[in-house]
Amino acid sequence: MSLTRRQVSLAAVAALPLALSGMGTAEASQRHRTLYIAGDSTAAQKFADAVPETGWGMALPFFLRRQLSVSNHAVNGRSSKSFVDEGRLDVILRAIRPGDLLLIQFAHNDEKDTDPTRYTEPWSTYQDYLRLYVDGARARGARPVLATAVERRRFDAGGNSVPTHGDYPAAMRELAREERVALLDIQALSLALWQELGVEGTKTYFNWTATEQDNTHFNPPGAIAVARLVARELVRTRVLAARDVRRLDDEIPESWITWPQATS
Repeated sequence: MSLTRRQVSLAAVAALPLALSGMGTAEASQRHRTLYIAGDSTAAQKFADAVPETGWGMALPFFLRRQLSVSNHAVNGRSSKSFVDEGRLDVILRAIRPGDLLLIQFAHNDEKDTDPTRYTEPWSTYQDYLRLYVDGARARGARPVLATAVERRRFDAGGNSVPTHGDYPAAMRELAREERVALLDIQALSLALWQELGVEGTKTYFNWTATEQDNTHFNPPGAIAVARLVARELVRTRVLAARDVRRLDDEIPESWITWPQATS
């Protein structure tokens, strides 16, 4: 399947002009804005039945000033394709406003080539679907931000942290260059962090418990560490100004993470 770039709703095309998405950082940071997250389980809100599993989107607000709120739409098990097909991107595009941000992180489930409801091919359909997010945000005067997928915990026999996402990070980097979209290279940064922490040290960042050894999802320290990477990248890429963030070098108490009861 290959999608056209404009397979967003006609309302998106008729919405506010693209010029609004060029709003300067200084101007935009003077008013309240919302950062929307479209992504998978590594970023998603977790609930009381999943403790201590924690998505990095749960920790991101700790690093942002009050005039920038987070609306976390990331959902377990979704790919760039299934998120769109289920209407979840449409929900964001109905709510997003000029000057807001749409942060897009997918790859973990796009890689599942035995599942046609989620699989995308890195250099074709993956990029095609990502363009829907980019074009949809820009059509509404919001700013899209691409984030390469955070790495899993995997090491080779020599203790080297091993990349697990194949061509998906490279495909996203290429798309960011083509579309002139800010790129947060969380895949490269997390891979380097896992290498620094090592085989044993990374266990304290992932959802390792007495009954589960999960090398994909995080516990509170891991989610906080990845959210810190995201916040720093938002400043480095000038998506946000330094005054938009806080606590980048501070210790964040694990007790700040909370897991609400799931609602039906």
